[in-house]
Amino acid sequence: MTDQANTVQIANVFALAPANSKRLAQLCGQFNANIKSIERHFGVRVSNRGNLFQIDGNTGATQEVESLLRDLYAMSEYSDIIGPSDIQSAISRLQADEDLDDAISLKIRKTTIRPRSKTQQAYLKSIAANSITIGTGPAGTGKTYLAVASAAHALAGDHVSRIVLVRPVVEAGERIGFLPGDIEKKVNPYLRPLYDALYEMFGFERVGRLLDRGTIELAPLAFMRGRTLNDAFIILDEAQNTTVEQMKMFLTRIGYNSRAVICGDVTQIDLPRNIESGLKHAVRILHEINDIGIVKFQNRDIVRHPLIQAIVQAYEKDLPSKADKQT
Repeated sequence: MTDQANTVQIANVFALAPANSKRLAQLCGQFNANIKSIERHFGVRVSNRGNLFQIDGNTGATQEVESLLRDLYAMSEYSDIIGPSDIQSAISRLQADEDLDDAISLKIRKTTIRPRSKTQQAYLKSIAANSITIGTGPAGTGKTYLAVASAAHALAGDHVSRIVLVRPVVEAGERIGFLPGDIEKKVNPYLRPLYDALYEMFGFERVGRLLDRGTIELAPLAFMRGRTLNDAFIILDEAQNTTVEQMKMFLTRIGYNSRAVICGDVTQIDLPRNIESGLKHAVRILHEINDIGIVKFQNRDIVRHPLIQAIVQAYEKDLPSKADKQT
């Protein structure tokens, strides 16, 4: 009965409030690109005159698209651009029936960053509430980006005096001596994702000044030994490629008024097979300790191109057959 009802063709008419020409333009996209994408995905026709929208299609689809458009229009209040990734995230939230009305937001200069899924929301809340947060999950879920956003927000609000970016380089062995230049030039390529996020939030010139002053510091993981970091926001990226000993060393570097975020994907470990990942080990033994939050992202949290989610799922499905061949 429900399926028959959902196939009835209707015209769903509603208004988005408050009427705002700039926000409506963001919602629709350049040359109505966003609307066309939504039409293709749901098999409906969307038309509008100002803030009055009409959706033609079957009952279930028109109701979903109305909810989607309302969600995206709410996003337009604090977002400068609504693009394909925002639409895909909104569709994922819609399908998972996730409500982000109480979501935490980070204001950095002219940018406001908000979570795009329940897991991202839990991740940001954990970073705000705990001295150490561990985020694990597949590529494209926003683990590193949101960690950098939280660090930038803490620095801009004078909650910390510096940001320290740490990453294992050249797989797990950290053999960087063959690379040309000083230590900064050697590790720069490996920290590029962190830099890109910082450039987006602070701007290229300001990041350069912060680096020159040492307010933002980069360090390969091996160079952290013997240090104690006070009044700092520390991010360890690609943590799946740490050994147990390296992870213990990193965790014990954290000092007073410091916050650390550890990001990694345990399905992309480059360590030799006989060496346990420090990230997997930490998740296993630290989950019951107060002031340490552990957030696990899933495939549905991927916020990049929707093709990424399909690729990750394809590789996960292939894992059992690959294991069988090796045995």
